Amino acid sequence: MEDVYKKLAIHLDNTPGGYPETDSGVELRILKRLFTPEQAQLGLSLVMIPESVEAIARRSNKDPQQILPILIEMGKNGLCIHVNRGGQDVFMLAQFVVGIWEYQVNRLTPELIKDFNEYVPDLMKTLEKTKTQQLRVVPVTKSVTTELNIMDHEHLEELIKTQSKILVAPCICRREHTMVDKGCGKMEEACLIFGGGAYIYESRGIGRTITQEEAIEIVRKGVKQGLVPQPSNSVKPVNICLCCDCCCQILSNIKKTQAPAKIVNSNYQAAVDQDQCTGCQACEEICPMDAIEMDAEKIVAMVDYDRCIGCGLCVTVCEFDAMTLKAKADTERWEPPQTIVDTYMNIAKEKGLF
Repeated sequence: MEDVYKKLAIHLDNTPGGYPETDSGVELRILKRLFTPEQAQLGLSLVMIPESVEAIARRSNKDPQQILPILIEMGKNGLCIHVNRGGQDVFMLAQFVVGIWEYQVNRLTPELIKDFNEYVPDLMKTLEKTKTQQLRVVPVTKSVTTELNIMDHEHLEELIKTQSKILVAPCICRREHTMVDKGCGKMEEACLIFGGGAYIYESRGIGRTITQEEAIEIVRKGVKQGLVPQPSNSVKPVNICLCCDCCCQILSNIKKTQAPAKIVNSNYQAAVDQDQCTGCQACEEICPMDAIEMDAEKIVAMVDYDRCIGCGLCVTVCEFDAMTLKAKADTERWEPPQTIVDTYMNIAKEKGLF
């Protein structure tokens, strides 16, 4: 039994998101909480390409009719991706993050939360190993000016307006923190899922379908609460997360590093007009990365460019037009891959998986 979980951990570690080994073995405890031994064994035969049950049966040397109900149950529990295409069930491997973990939003237990929070620092180490991240940061709409000449794929509300199917799901990070009495009180319905992903969430009873107008209103509400918009890292995103720096596992751990700006994929950073700045500290208080502090002598805001991730929240609270966003130099600009598949391919190459 132990051996199959070790093999599954290695299998998941060979996905773009990774699943690194630890000295404590917490990664195995997590898998044991989620997968039965039979499901773990079958997971070893899944790949990150949708396949028929017959193809998976050949690889696993099992009878298709025997493994079909197991695969369906795994899909229902968010342990693999299950969709129906033209009347045919197809299944594929889901990476742990972003993937299996987010699908557990309605299946959380205190024990699973404890293990996951122990494991997060090890998971985060994988972020620093690749230039391409799974998520990127785009500026909040209120901070965007015509001078920025911003592209549509960097314009938060324009991204939403291109979507025909939108679902809003609970933020698993804020939900898990709330369950252990460490919640921040900010909005929980904060994950926007698009297209095929929305149908998958819907089939599992996670979240609810909403209109473009409702999605934009959710984003605006989130911005007022100081949430950072993070779409999936592609021109055509499959989701947008609205993240806080206290509960969000990715954002809060990036904040702990010396130079968050070197990890996050973003094209903008804050700038201060010192002649306009009154030293009110509103920008300092809302900054999710502690990238702004007051100059003690001049009593004006100063931006630490190793820490600023270009979310633009500081601009939204400045009443004196002292804060603006500026584009990074061409040599520092980030061009997101066209699709999420391209994103995962880039990460896999950078990790040396092929």
